[in-house]
Amino acid sequence: MAINNAKHIIGEIVGIRCTIVETGASLERVAFLSDLLGFNNREVKEMKEVTDVPGEEPKFTVGVTDIVFNPVFAIYERQLKNKEETFVTPGYWKQECTKCDPRYWIRRKGAGKTIDN
Repeated sequence: MAINNAKHIIGEIVGIRCTIVETGASLERVAFLSDLLGFNNREVKEMKEVTDVPGEEPKFTVGVTDIVFNPVFAIYERQLKNKEETFVTPGYWKQECTKCDPRYWIRRKGAGKTIDN
């Protein structure tokens, strides 16, 4: 789910109703989201998507069992923290930076600027 779209999507993963956090995610992205959401006390479910193309890297759907959870609101309302105990920013969620400037509303040349840049 792109964080510029606040549409709340409910789906079923492994027989459990979930809020869909992201579809078409790579294995590395699944690990990142599972770690981040698990750290924030969310039960994460993932499901491998079925593809007809042989040799293509597998894609996954990631969801959380809390059906009122909305990742867009959670990020912008500063409800999520990372392991460094700082708030998750849009840049951190998109994995553009690790020490992101929390002032996400400031537009700069070169997206993904960090605090120490």
